[in-house]
Amino acid sequence: MSHSYWQRGMAEVLRDLRSRRVSAVLVSASRCPASEMPRAMRVVREFPRIPALVLVSRHATPNPSELLALGNCGMQKLIDVRAPGGWERLRETLSTSAMREPDERAMHKLLSDLAGASRDMVQFMEALFAGYSGTRTVRDLANALGVLPSTLVSRFYRAGLPAPKRYLALSGLVRAARLLENPGFSIADVANHLAHSSPQSFARHVRTYVAMSAGDFRKRYDGSAMMSRFRQELITPYANQLRALSPLVMRLRTAARQPEALRAEPKERAREAPRSTRAR
Repeated sequence: MSHSYWQRGMAEVLRDLRSRRVSAVLVSASRCPASEMPRAMRVVREFPRIPALVLVSRHATPNPSELLALGNCGMQKLIDVRAPGGWERLRETLSTSAMREPDERAMHKLLSDLAGASRDMVQFMEALFAGYSGTRTVRDLANALGVLPSTLVSRFYRAGLPAPKRYLALSGLVRAARLLENPGFSIADVANHLAHSSPQSFARHVRTYVAMSAGDFRKRYDGSAMMSRFRQELITPYANQLRALSPLVMRLRTAARQPEALRAEPKERAREAPRSTRAR
């Protein structure tokens, strides 16, 4: 579910970028005077991975110098909703697929590594990254996939794979690395975005899984580099096991797989027991 936040000035936009999960910034060309240009430039400079779009509508027509000033701030994409198809173009631009291109590219590489894998293994991988909104437990992941947590964990264990918890943790660090590509985000901001209880909690999480401080993590990994580590550590060495595993398929009960004669045998013994007792 998406939400829109309306603000009157760029100072409020900068505040929202740090405190909320924002996918894009939409700026009205007619409501961004010259006094706001320095803050508009900060939006683009400090949050380069969050698209900033300029909107032109019928309510007020900006003059060319205003549009040029916004372009000089780094806002390179303009959408004119006065033109035929303008609103449709805006919807397409703000759609999930358009705003999550890095996720789609990463998932394409991941699925190429797992060519031939079962549909539910693909579903598991998609669930690690699609709509990621914060720290999650294996229980949350299993519930979303419709399988018991203990079943999910045991199937990975029997297949000789790393625990689902590790897949979940490293996929979260891919998201963290992408957020940290924006200079405007502090480590505390990213901890808040990913629903960690505190910056210290996030720092412990980073040290546990990649053996470095949060500051060093920021310097060493961007989203692409962290995704490469995820693939090298959890996908490439286990590609054959992952392709063969169906972690979500419900198993039939043992009795249901037994031949009819074997399932009937206990009942026959139960019916014959009284006879043998009377014979004695």
